[in-house]
Amino acid sequence: MNQRIAKLRRLLKTTEADGILVTNVSNVSYLTGFQGDDSYLLVTKSDQILLSDTRFEEQLQTECPGLDTEIRGSGVTMLESIGTLLPKTKARRLCVESRSMSVGLLMNLNEALPDVAFLPTADLVEQLRMIKDRDEIELLRLAIRHAEKAFAVIRAALRGNQTERSVAFELEHQIRLFGGEGCSFPPIVAVGPRAALPHAIPGDRLISADPFVLIDWGACSRQYRSDLTRVLVTGKPPAKLAKIYATVLQAQRAGIAAMRPGARLKDVDAAARRVIENAGFGKQFGHGLGHGIGLDIHESPRMAANEEGKLEPGMVITVEPGIYLPGWGGVRIEDDILVTKEGPEILTSVPKEFEECLIA
Repeated sequence: MNQRIAKLRRLLKTTEADGILVTNVSNVSYLTGFQGDDSYLLVTKSDQILLSDTRFEEQLQTECPGLDTEIRGSGVTMLESIGTLLPKTKARRLCVESRSMSVGLLMNLNEALPDVAFLPTADLVEQLRMIKDRDEIELLRLAIRHAEKAFAVIRAALRGNQTERSVAFELEHQIRLFGGEGCSFPPIVAVGPRAALPHAIPGDRLISADPFVLIDWGACSRQYRSDLTRVLVTGKPPAKLAKIYATVLQAQRAGIAAMRPGARLKDVDAAARRVIENAGFGKQFGHGLGHGIGLDIHESPRMAANEEGKLEPGMVITVEPGIYLPGWGGVRIEDDILVTKEGPEILTSVPKEFEECLIA
């Protein structure tokens, strides 16, 4: 964790600020290892202090031994705690996270501490989080294994009289049985025409109502999150489904093949999108190709048509092209990819050839 804070301090030098007040809960966890909430981290040139309350005092001693803390008691607000601590650090220019700090808190800080200039910034810690270290990659591998084991059980036991909702519930149950903390996000289980909704909410539609079902799921393991999508064919596969599936799979492979260090994010998106456009379904692929995963299910970087950034070794990104036809259904195939110096490494291993998606 000290290495991460050291990297953050180097980034702070580009802002001409004396420090940063980290308020995003995932960023606090990334920098300290603390797994609680309602806590802020103050990082200056010489100090790193976690502001929390008595609920987390013992937890902090276990998860963050050696980290300086400012524990507020009952009746003391976070604003008052910051107001007491900041003058001791002599910080006069302080970055604040504009994506997580409320306007109300910022206004109150300006009023309570008129001698301190608060500088709204975005994505300082997120820049660090884009590149996963060895420990993070292992935790992502663990989250993927938990998700894959749970899916294998679901697939083997899938029945026509199950509803979308019951399959989603069972996915989370299996993830927990295999050691995960739960789902990365509410699973998407969408039968037939409902698969045309990229973020469909599982309902009462039976698995047997149509010959295919789209399942988008992931596991959360020690705070890190995986994200996968597969289509299972539960009945006689329509010819249209086979054609669309083949197009999406070809698009995904083209996108993965383009994932080299230095490749522009929009160029990787274009490599996959071109396949779908050439097949005549360009308008039916309306979202970006993928996104980073880690402590949050959606992190930087984002692969989309307007993203100018470049891939770097250590990034872990989903690749998830899709084709969605209202009234008919949709196909999306998603895997988690690690960018290495040699190129892409596919971390997920759930079978995805069309013939492998056919189940009795």
